[in-house]
Amino acid sequence: MSTILIKAATIVNEHKQYVADVLIKDGFIAKIDSQIDVQADQIINAEGLHLLPGCIDDQVHFREPGLTYKADIYTESRAAVAGGITSFMEMPNTVPNTLTQELLEDKYQIASRSSLANYSFFMGVSNNNLDEVLRTDVNRVCGIKVFMGSSTGNMLVDDPNTLEKLFAQAPTLIATHCEDEATINSNLAHYKQLLGDNIPVRLHPKIRSEEACYLSSSMAVELARKHNTRLHILHISTERETHLFDNNIPLKDKRITAEACIHHLWFTDADYETKGNYIKWNPAVKTEADRDGILKAVLDGRIDVIATDHAPHAIEEKEQPYLRAPSGGPLVQHALPAMLELYHHGKISLEQIVEKMAHNVAILFQIEKRGYIREGYWADLVLVNLNKPWNVNKNNILYKCNWSPFEGNTFRSQVTHTIVSGNLAYADGKLIEVKTGQRLGFNR
Repeated sequence: MSTILIKAATIVNEHKQYVADVLIKDGFIAKIDSQIDVQADQIINAEGLHLLPGCIDDQVHFREPGLTYKADIYTESRAAVAGGITSFMEMPNTVPNTLTQELLEDKYQIASRSSLANYSFFMGVSNNNLDEVLRTDVNRVCGIKVFMGSSTGNMLVDDPNTLEKLFAQAPTLIATHCEDEATINSNLAHYKQLLGDNIPVRLHPKIRSEEACYLSSSMAVELARKHNTRLHILHISTERETHLFDNNIPLKDKRITAEACIHHLWFTDADYETKGNYIKWNPAVKTEADRDGILKAVLDGRIDVIATDHAPHAIEEKEQPYLRAPSGGPLVQHALPAMLELYHHGKISLEQIVEKMAHNVAILFQIEKRGYIREGYWADLVLVNLNKPWNVNKNNILYKCNWSPFEGNTFRSQVTHTIVSGNLAYADGKLIEVKTGQRLGFNR
């Protein structure tokens, strides 16, 4: 394995910024110092660039196996690396659903052959696979995923007895998708009665409503408190839900944590007018007040991490009428640039971006030796030029689906280099197809 010397980078790490050199050897950060003068196989002049820990995305849908016409682990890990995401955790609603330990291991084997980024996969929960779930190796698997609201796929867990047993017996972190199915179905029936099948996408947040989200999230929190379960609620989409979470407990001691996603921090219901189904997600993008309330909760520590919920679909699927168009969109390539844009707008600091997209994910999931720029840690690093504008267009989109909700947008900041487990994986607009992503380990 080659050595890499990064010279004169402005390091953003652990709430500080400072200029230093970084030496990478055998996959790890060997030395951080103001001046390192050694021979190295590769030298990167990072003067004027900012060096961040690689982002860790705790929620993606890379669609493999079974849905590879939308995406696959190889294509989407390439896009992730180009966007400064060095590790991902992927969801179980593939085909077949990841509901057995054998199917879970199949995904790890695929990733070991094809992923450019580091990887982990969630074990899926159904109404009748609790015995399989309890066999999960907590030191080698990021967590357990339960859909307490249906989304892409058919993995809704709506049996109260199953949920009670799961929360009582779960051996590790439970990550939840929280939307109340009965509320959604009632809202949908109401609008179908009024409009038939010609429901406009702008009503998506009325159907998958604030009440649907809050009912389900509050129930998950109640179950977790009852059983002292390690609960992580994904993609918070309403200001109301943010008040379910505490900010007066150190993250390492929290039993209940929460995630915000890029789209809920960027778009509002006003954007349905121009973006249509391209911003149709579950949970839905809602009001400006919700967007601003979620950002406030990110900043004050009620919401702990920022992720993507990257969930690509073919353009032809998204261009169908609202009721037939699937929910979800691709985001991994543009997540960090989008957050850096919010930095330019004065809405979040660089230190807070690093905290929410790297440090806190490592703490929350107890990831082994990643998420920080520290000697002895894996070298998962991203260099960014904060003043190198670029336009998102078909020619530079790397997702297999070849579209983005950010198409036409100009970002002021650009990823220049990404290093994954000590290997240069992306440099100056070009991917280096080394496929050296590694399976994440967890200290539990």
